[in-house]
This record gives sequence, C-alpha cells and structure tokens, in this order.
Amino acid sequence: MLYEIKDQFSIDMIADEGGAHISLYQPTHRHLPENKKDLIQFKNLLREIVNSLKQKNESSFINTIMAPFYELEADRDFWDNTFDGIAVLATKEKCTIYKLTGKIKAFAGVSTRFHIKPLIQAFQFLQNYQVLVLSQNNFSLYQGNRYGFSEIEIDPEIPRTLAEVLGKQKTDPALSQGSFGGVGNTAVFHGKGSKKEEDDKDTEKYFRYVDQYVYENYSKTSKMPLILATLKESQTPFKKLSNNPYLMETCIDFSYDLLEKQQLQSSVLAFIQALNVKKRAKIIETYKKAEGDLKGSSDLVEVAKAAYESQVETLLIEANKIIAGKVDQSTGKIKFGDIDAPDCGDLLDGLAALVLNKKGKVIIVAKENMPSATGIAAIYRY
Repeated sequence: MLYEIKDQFSIDMIADEGGAHISLYQPTHRHLPENKKDLIQFKNLLREIVNSLKQKNESSFINTIMAPFYELEADRDFWDNTFDGIAVLATKEKCTIYKLTGKIKAFAGVSTRFHIKPLIQAFQFLQNYQVLVLSQNNFSLYQGNRYGFSEIEIDPEIPRTLAEVLGKQKTDPALSQGSFGGVGNTAVFHGKGSKKEEDDKDTEKYFRYVDQYVYENYSKTSKMPLILATLKESQTPFKKLSNNPYLMETCIDFSYDLLEKQQLQSSVLAFIQALNVKKRAKIIETYKKAEGDLKGSSDLVEVAKAAYESQVETLLIEANKIIAGKVDQSTGKIKFGDIDAPDCGDLLDGLAALVLNKKGKVIIVAKENMPSATGIAAIYRY
C-alpha cells in the first residue's frame, strides 16, 4: 500500500519544507446513496492537483507522487467506510490519510508546505477520553474518540458491584435489641449509627475502590481525560476522595440505572462540545487581556517575528482564511505572493507550522469568533 491511514495528527510531518507538497481535503458521506458522489468529487480534485503539478514538474515525477492517490481511488473498502471528510497529505516520499468527523471544506493544492489549518481544527481540543459511569452500587467504563464510542470490557472476575467489593466488610448498623416493658414487650432497637450513616460509609469505601481500580488499570497507562457520569448527589463525594489526576472537574449528570449507550454517547458528545466552546471563549478572553497588556498582537509581521523567537504561546487563526505568501522558518520574515503561483502557499499555514515547531499552540477559530480582523491573534509567553 502506498499510503497510511492515521487517526492522530502529529506535528512531525510539518517540519519539512520545499518540493511539492500536496494537500487534499474533501467532505464525504457515511451512508448510501450520498457516498456514491464522493469518488466523483475526489477525481475532480485530483485533476486540479495534476494541472497544478504540470506547471513545474515532469510527467515521471507526477506519476510517482500521484500513485498513492490513484491507489486510494481504487480502494472500494475505503470509500465504503468514510466519516464526514478526508484529508490527504503527500510528498514524493510519503502519503498520509486522515478520516475526519465534522464539516470540512473541499480543497486541493500544491505548495512547498502542507495546508494544515483544517487538520489542526479537526484535531484540536479534547480527542480521546474515557468515561466512568457510576452509581452507588455499580460502575462501567467507556472509551471514545472522534471515530467511535464503546464500552471497555472488564474481566468478569473483577468485583464490580458494591456487594461484590465489600462482601463481609459491608457495614452493619451498630444496633442492639432490648425490652423495656412496653405494651406487648415490643422490642426496641438502639445503636451508634443510623442506616443512612452506615450506607454512606459503605458508599465511600466503594467509591475509593472504584477510583483506585480505574486509575491503576486504565488512567495510569492511557493518560486519557476521565469524564465522570453519575447523578449529581454522587459527583461531589466521588471527586472529593478521588486520587485520579486525570479525572475532569466537570461531570455529566447521568443515571446508571437508566443506562443506554446511545443516550450516554449523545450526552458525552454534548458535554465535549460545551467544554470546547468554553475553552475557546477562555482563550479569546486571555488574548484580549494580553493585547491590552502588550503581551499579544494581531499584526502579521510582529507575530511572525515573535513566533520565530519562540515568544508565541498560543496563536488563534481564522478558519477558512487564506493569505497568499510564505513565512521564512529560519528568520520569521514574511513574504506576500500570488496564491495561484506554484511555489506560493498560505502564509497562515507557514505561521501555524512555525508556532507548532517552537512548541506553541495553534487554535483555529470561526470568523465570527475571531477577536481580530487580520486572521490571527497571538498570545505571547512574555
């Protein structure tokens, strides 16, 4: 196979520059009959790429770099199992494919650097996660990412319920029985604690067991964020005793007893979407304050220079905006150009690559949410 399919975006692939870099993005469909049109659009995008390559390259080079695309075109299994979009990034030496979820805009181009902004947007914020669905008597674990959501199979020999976990250690109310000569000598019970107090103790023991089990067997190795899904009355008690550093502060209000996978998945996706919106809003507010304190900027020349000097901590880029030009990765200087020229690319892609390679963060933001009109907004480290 001349290409590889990946499910995680890595900045390693954006470090190189020069030579032909092909970037193809295309919306796709999950089901029939809509997905029948996907291959037709793919062929049309390939024609655009070939026409661009012909401006500067010989036919032998074109045949070599396009070979993975033609192999992908003939892969019926691939086209029958897509999600909402695909991204294909290729050089003469390597071709990488990503199956995407969410809306994606069609794009096909050849430059000296990959067009990476849509890929950054597709993989930004929370991607892989685990969900602990908990009641006071039982628990289940799920794992999800952008491609799916499934229950984690726990060895049936592992204690799961409160009764299985505590067994004979389950607390009995400290009651004694005595007769005080009442009518009919009715027995009267007295003791040190109420049933509710003892139940609360058992719940605490059980929660500690669940917390330790999940951390030692799953969170410790996966290092994925852990989302707690339980009724409100159990959220605070569990979080107070938890020693799992991957447990998220915000929880999902969910009943274990009414557990349905589809309903749970919908609740989790809504939770993640709300979380991402909140994170984005916080970053934008941070930028506004940074700009006022002269620790942020939306000026292209200033930001490019700061990025080269490793001063940019977070860079916001407007989605779907393209500025023709280049960023010299060795100096931070920018040069504007013609987007139709074979050697010209998107200046914003180059700026994103520069920030990422300098260990900064890049966030793609919709136009209506951008805090500036230039297409960028940078928060400086100092």
